[in-house]
Amino acid sequence: MTANFVEVYLGLGSNMGNRQENLEKALDFLSQRLRVARVSSMYDTEPLGNTDQPRFLNLACRVNTVLEPAALLALAKGIESKMGRAFGKANGPRPIDIDILIYGDRIMDTPDLVIPHPRMTERAFVLVPLAEIAPDLRNPANGKTVREMLAGITEMQGVLKWESS
Repeated sequence: MTANFVEVYLGLGSNMGNRQENLEKALDFLSQRLRVARVSSMYDTEPLGNTDQPRFLNLACRVNTVLEPAALLALAKGIESKMGRAFGKANGPRPIDIDILIYGDRIMDTPDLVIPHPRMTERAFVLVPLAEIAPDLRNPANGKTVREMLAGITEMQGVLKWESS
């Protein structure tokens, strides 16, 4: 019996410590359990919501996995904990944040997990890196491509391509 891999898109962000190193370390942890197929450039972005905190570095990646959504969420939360993320204050500073953006064509809404990510359609810091690696990817919830969703954003939220030193 062969495992059925699902194509999943993740969004990663960091605004504490060495942001670039944190993103690279998180990708390394993810690659130990998933097939990381494609990774966007990194983008330096303004914080949303709680703006009294450092800027973020964000990226998007495509992974292939046999994990079900709940197991993938548990893996992401485990990596966040291992990397020192403290849970509690919403939208606060964090060494790493890993969000499941799109999981195949799955649509789900549970208390723990909503797929596709419910706020990705209004977040340039998610859509800009995602458009770099998957412009024609369709959001199963609204049928729009990433390119179309990005075109619908009027405020680019200070998203700048990161040039690593």
